[in-house]
Amino acid sequence: MLRLDDLNLFVRTAALGSFTAAALEADLLPQQASAAIKRLERELGVRLFARSTRSLRLTAEGEQYLPFAGDVLATLRAGRERLRGESTELQGLLQIAAPSDFGRNNLLPWLAEFRRLHPKLRLRLFLSDRVADVFRDPIDIALRYGRMEDASFVALPLAPDNRRVLVASPDYVKRHGRPKSLDDLPAHGGLLYLLGGGRIYDKWSFSDQGRRRQVTMPGAMLCDDADVVRRWAIAGEGIAYKSWLDVHDDVAAGRLQLLLPKLRGEATPLNLVCPHREQFSPAVRQLHALLQARCAAITAQLP
Repeated sequence: MLRLDDLNLFVRTAALGSFTAAALEADLLPQQASAAIKRLERELGVRLFARSTRSLRLTAEGEQYLPFAGDVLATLRAGRERLRGESTELQGLLQIAAPSDFGRNNLLPWLAEFRRLHPKLRLRLFLSDRVADVFRDPIDIALRYGRMEDASFVALPLAPDNRRVLVASPDYVKRHGRPKSLDDLPAHGGLLYLLGGGRIYDKWSFSDQGRRRQVTMPGAMLCDDADVVRRWAIAGEGIAYKSWLDVHDDVAAGRLQLLLPKLRGEATPLNLVCPHREQFSPAVRQLHALLQARCAAITAQLP
């Protein structure tokens, strides 16, 4: 008879590509995870993984079986949550991936508030500007900037009206002057960061009197962590082009000033993403509602 724990270990091992990683996630020894997969293979009568000393990959049979295993587990989760009902106390583990800047400066206090409302719920937060893979990484949901064009996952809007703004510190403006048009921007120091895939975000797009304009910025300083770019801007090191969600507090406190505010910055919607609609558990739905309300209050202040 198939064991659900073995089935879950198979799905997670396939996602993580490692017995050790799957075992660590399940609080097991690597040998126990390996034994569970062998037990499942004996039950099915096929090899699910091709193993070597250096690699682990799905066999053709494993590739064929994986979506069925995932659907079974998702159906069982949905049934369990239906029995519990929406009114029961949230519990279990919710794993979240978020961009570094938004995660540190907005999400942290909101998650603390959510946790106080649901003390039996455990949260695991991963902060990185690398785009999380909701199918392979050990996460339940990811918060992502940008338009969602990939139809292979489900996205719920959090801040559809968010956009980028040009900012610099009062000290920088005092020392270097305020750009009067987009043509002035390349003469200033651009504070740059990396987008998903390691691409440098140095082509800044705007809408100028209904026309799309793009400026290629020379990089005075570059970092793979977008929150560092915000800190550099506050320290007066140059001009940054950042999501309004990330810098609204700094603008309100006077640490940063908006530059060329009449120009409309690039649209940067924020979404909550997960692989399947079945994974919109009560915890995910309630967290989405809270985040959506907080983000709406911030984007309503966009100039």
